[in-house]
Amino acid sequence: MSCSLLEFCRLQELKTVRDYLFQNQKTEPVEEKNQTENELSWEASDWESAWDSGENKEEGATSATTVWQKEPWLQDCVVSLSPCSDLLVVARQQKAVFLSAKWRTDDSGREEMTLAVSWTGTLSTDEGECVSSSICIPLASQKRSSTGRPDWTCVVVGFTSGYVRFYTENGVLLLAQLLHEDPVLRLKCRTYEIPRHPGVTEQHEELSILYPAALVTIDGFSLFQSLRACRNQVARAAAAGSDVIQPPPLAYKKWGLHDMDTIVDHCSVGIMTLCVFDQMKNASILGGFNASVKGNPPAMSQYVTVGGGPYTGFYYAVEGSTQPLLSHVAMAVASKLTSALFSAASGWLGWNKHKNEEEAVQKQKPKVEPATPLTIRYGLPDSRRHGESICLSPCNTLAGVTDDFGRVTLLDLARGIAIRMWKGYRDAQLGWLQVPEERVDREFSPSASLPRRHALFLVIYAPRRGILEVWGMQHGPRVGAFTVGKHCRLLYAGYRLMGVNSVTSKGWQLHTQQVCLLDPITGALRTVNIPFHLALSDKKSERAKDLHLLKRLTTLLRSRGVEPDILESEAKSALLDIKHPAIKKQALESLLSNKNAPVSCLTNITCALHDTLKQQDPEAVDIELLQLCSSQLKLLQLYTDIQQLHSTADIEQDSLEGIEDELSRVGPTLQRYAQLTSRPSVSFAQDSPDSPLPVQAFLSQMECTEDGELRVIRASETEWNQLGNFMFWGCLCGKSPLHKVCDTLQQAGISPQQLLSLLLSVWMQREKEVLQKPEETVRNLHTLLIALSNMPGAVEESWDSQSISPWWQQVRCTCIQSHNAAAALLAAFVAHRAAKASITSRADSKLQSEWEAVSLDLEQWSVCVRQLEDVLVLQTLLLVPPPQGAAGGAAAQCSIKTLLEGGTGGIADSVSKWVFRHNLAPERLKEILQKIENKEADEKLEQKAGEEGKEQDEKSQEDTDTIAELLVAVCQRFPHSLSPDLLFAHCCWEYVVQWNKDSEEGRYLWCAVEHLKLVSSPHIQLGISAMMWSTFIVKRLSAAAYLMEKVGKAPKDRLCRRDIGMGDKAVTSFLGCCVRLLQILMEADSAVEEVSAPELSVEEVWCGAEGPASLAELALEQKGVHYPLVQHHCLLASLQHAAMTFSLKLKPLSLFDSKGKNAFFRDLTTIQLMPSGDMDPGLVSIRQEFLLRVLTSWVGPKADWWPSLCLELGSLLQVNPDILRRHLVCELYNQGLDLRAEEVMLEVEDKDVLGSQLLVLTGQRLSYSLLHSQSQTQGAMELLARLPPTLCTWLKAMDPSELRCPLVPLPQTSRLVGRLIEILPENHAQYSLGLHLLEAVEALTTED
Repeated sequence: MSCSLLEFCRLQELKTVRDYLFQNQKTEPVEEKNQTENELSWEASDWESAWDSGENKEEGATSATTVWQKEPWLQDCVVSLSPCSDLLVVARQQKAVFLSAKWRTDDSGREEMTLAVSWTGTLSTDEGECVSSSICIPLASQKRSSTGRPDWTCVVVGFTSGYVRFYTENGVLLLAQLLHEDPVLRLKCRTYEIPRHPGVTEQHEELSILYPAALVTIDGFSLFQSLRACRNQVARAAAAGSDVIQPPPLAYKKWGLHDMDTIVDHCSVGIMTLCVFDQMKNASILGGFNASVKGNPPAMSQYVTVGGGPYTGFYYAVEGSTQPLLSHVAMAVASKLTSALFSAASGWLGWNKHKNEEEAVQKQKPKVEPATPLTIRYGLPDSRRHGESICLSPCNTLAGVTDDFGRVTLLDLARGIAIRMWKGYRDAQLGWLQVPEERVDREFSPSASLPRRHALFLVIYAPRRGILEVWGMQHGPRVGAFTVGKHCRLLYAGYRLMGVNSVTSKGWQLHTQQVCLLDPITGALRTVNIPFHLALSDKKSERAKDLHLLKRLTTLLRSRGVEPDILESEAKSALLDIKHPAIKKQALESLLSNKNAPVSCLTNITCALHDTLKQQDPEAVDIELLQLCSSQLKLLQLYTDIQQLHSTADIEQDSLEGIEDELSRVGPTLQRYAQLTSRPSVSFAQDSPDSPLPVQAFLSQMECTEDGELRVIRASETEWNQLGNFMFWGCLCGKSPLHKVCDTLQQAGISPQQLLSLLLSVWMQREKEVLQKPEETVRNLHTLLIALSNMPGAVEESWDSQSISPWWQQVRCTCIQSHNAAAALLAAFVAHRAAKASITSRADSKLQSEWEAVSLDLEQWSVCVRQLEDVLVLQTLLLVPPPQGAAGGAAAQCSIKTLLEGGTGGIADSVSKWVFRHNLAPERLKEILQKIENKEADEKLEQKAGEEGKEQDEKSQEDTDTIAELLVAVCQRFPHSLSPDLLFAHCCWEYVVQWNKDSEEGRYLWCAVEHLKLVSSPHIQLGISAMMWSTFIVKRLSAAAYLMEKVGKAPKDRLCRRDIGMGDKAVTSFLGCCVRLLQILMEADSAVEEVSAPELSVEEVWCGAEGPASLAELALEQKGVHYPLVQHHCLLASLQHAAMTFSLKLKPLSLFDSKGKNAFFRDLTTIQLMPSGDMDPGLVSIRQEFLLRVLTSWVGPKADWWPSLCLELGSLLQVNPDILRRHLVCELYNQGLDLRAEEVMLEVEDKDVLGSQLLVLTGQRLSYSLLHSQSQTQGAMELLARLPPTLCTWLKAMDPSELRCPLVPLPQTSRLVGRLIEILPENHAQYSLGLHLLEAVEALTTED
């Protein structure tokens, strides 16, 4: 609660800034610096040297710092900071560096603001001119959404040539003004401030420029409009390169300041109106005894200057005495934009293309208006003293002045007198801080109804001493002092946002730093934080003493290792000594929230405070504090009581009659569920439910209501569970007396509903421990539930059995929402039994009959228990860990609520996700589902079968694994929701969704299609296929088709990844799946007419499902498809698949005419104009050539279905199938697969052409054996000599290199020749050649 220096920003690249500004003189000799320090040392007093010695130690410690850091380089620069702290300008001579705000994350992950170099460049354009002053003015946004917030920041720079230039944050020059031909000494700005009192005159915004003998004030509104216009022009020029329009001229006033020898600084106080007495006094002094006084005192602008002869001068300019001048705006933007862009990029503000024109303009300087003379009204004459700077206070009534005698003088501007002086502050820098009163202080102040108070502090930085001091105004003490570096700069703007007025300032909460200290060694920007109460009075203030005691108490509580007795005595004395109720309350709250204080200590201190308050006069005691004490005492007592009860064991047995049967029924499932949930997992010790609940956590979660009852505050789930653990876990374990704990909690006044919620939360949370001893914990839960139900206010007295009780509904809601299936089921068993007992007892008391009571609640409990049993079996299945290497992911958590919200397909959806995680093959899933269907038949067979059957049954039982058992159990509990068709449909959809996420995994799509095949209902099959096609397939298939059309062949991996989103192998697999999917779609479309649509039903207890429509419902809603269009797409996909499989050249879309092309990738439900009639022979020949290439590529160890597919495609593409068969026969013989060739040959129709083709092939084989083989025998050579010349010549003309398998056994060739003779008719031209070949082959065979 005292003054503090807070770092809020850090400068980056300070060395870069320094090197850039001082690059002409890289290293200045250190001796020179030392010499100057020695020269100045005679002026410093003894105590200054004492300060220096302290600083020297620091310098010695950081001796490693470089020379440039030690030198006070920043004092030689012109530095200005925007009041929003988002732009810093450092300038020296002609150069400047702009640093803009950036946010970055530090090592600890915290966001921090930094100022980084955003622009560097040379600002001066005239030869020999230097920067003499600069300020950064943020301009308000005009947008409605950001009213009263800064839009951009204008940098105003004054030069020694007299020019004032205005720049954007990026160094783009907006406009330049020459208003006076002397060096600019100082720029100052005044912006709109919200008046704190009704009588305060509203001040106008203005920019004031001081010259050695003149003062120019520019109207703020005029400047704001001009700067906006210029910036818009630059932006427009940047966009279009058009000519720049002249911005509106500036309205300004120019005063010639007379009667003062030298002026170095000024401040514009603003418009003031004299009171009548002051007006009469001035009139009589100036005009003598007979002076006349005007009725209305004139409004005057007050200007205060400092310098010499007199030391301070007061000037008054009467409003309306002179008309404002209109300037000739010297636009500094070139006529075309190339130069403007160049300036923004490089920061160099000379325009290269128009250099000569620019120089000519420079020589013709704009017209400078003469100044209106203004004489000094009065001053503070002090012939030897020379003022150095003046700093105006935010309230415009005080000003601080520094001089060459090392003094700081405080001026009262209204009276024109010095009211205070500080000594020993040579080269001091000043700033002001205005601190508003805190809202808490406001409540207890005597002037609470008056406007909010503000305290004023003067901040003085003495660089010679390296100290920053804060003084209370006007005659207050020093409230803060900080040792800082000797080379810092105190940056005080004294203004805020330009362009804000009384309308736009409403709701204005712009945060600006009033005073900043820049340290050039560390680069830190720090602001001074001062609490308001420091301005109230001196150290004897009661409030200050209370705050001191509070601080002492806080320090004591923070310190570790303090003995509890010492802590208690110290804290008690501090707390009782505090007088102010608000601070006392704050102290008590901090004590109660402290983790180091034990319960006994807290109880004793609170009790002592409570007793003290009771003894005081009731009217003088703060009611809130007394209530806080009594409520906290009550809570501490409750905490202590519960702790003591948990340490005393108690044996209270309760019968489990009625629940035992149910426990034994679900016992095996519970056991398996417990095994699956008890797998080891990582957890942190502090998060363990067994860790004791600290008293601070207990107090933070409980609060006392006005009627004296306790209420539990529900914060986070963890804290709620911790509180439940503290209250009830001991009871559930049987370690604490249940009834005593319940009685204690009831007496404390906690509502039974909250206690029930806490009990159920701890029961659900500690499911693993509950399942270790289910019978014992269930018994204790039953006892607790009965005890809570019997509390007053639990079950309503007016409750009727035909309505639903809110009490039991709360238990049901918890069970329905819980993801802990086993704990929820056990809680439901207990609650069901307790509710039944309660209803029966009520019914007996009312009816006195033997009839069993029927209740709506019991009906709901029956449904809830059945649902929870289903959920337990399902959750047990979902918890089974997937095999290693399968797709991972956490096990799905299900509850009644999630299953009901998931809609009618939610159960099948969760099982399909499980199937995917376990990578269960479609055929394996089919086997498991068939077991369920055949189970009844198996049971009948078992009764009839003999011993052999029993043996087989035992063997199959051994083979059945856990997964199959669990899945069968789940499917039996959900016969409708998990019917085979629905499960296969959901599995298909899950796999295709997963494939869509990772399309490289082609097996996912393959599995999806396999699951789809297993769906027996054509209606569901058709709907799912159509949805898969439109949602996932068609887009990628079209991308593949267009890519192949573009490259004209099977595309390479890189192109596939770029255009289709998967590799070339994945594309091949994808196209194969597309063909199969479209075939399934066609088959389903054909079968739909024959079978009626299936009726979808849900289990009786799950009828209340509300959620999205199930997948099956969506599938049945799909429209029918247009069969020819599906076939058309299947044809295209088959062609693409063939091209990718065998890496063939193909432009798939070019194989179709314009109608065919237009029909592709249309909605399958629409009827499109399809190709009909005979196709163009040119197209047919291209198709035929491609199919022949496919068959050529296929022959070999490839899948057997390609030939039949090619023949099928041929018939659809109007290609003669006989040509394809003949080609296939030839290719098979070519490969040496004679037997398979003979099979195909049977189907060939045109045997003549085939004979001719096979004759050539036979010739090639013989030619190889007789002429080209390495192992030529003598017999072969003799045979060659015996052959007819025509045959010899023919054989020599053959090229055996065309054969893929030239080494074929002779019997096979002999058989081929035999076939040839059979095929060729006798009148065939080559029949005789065939006979010769037969003789030659027989001779060769005889030779072998």
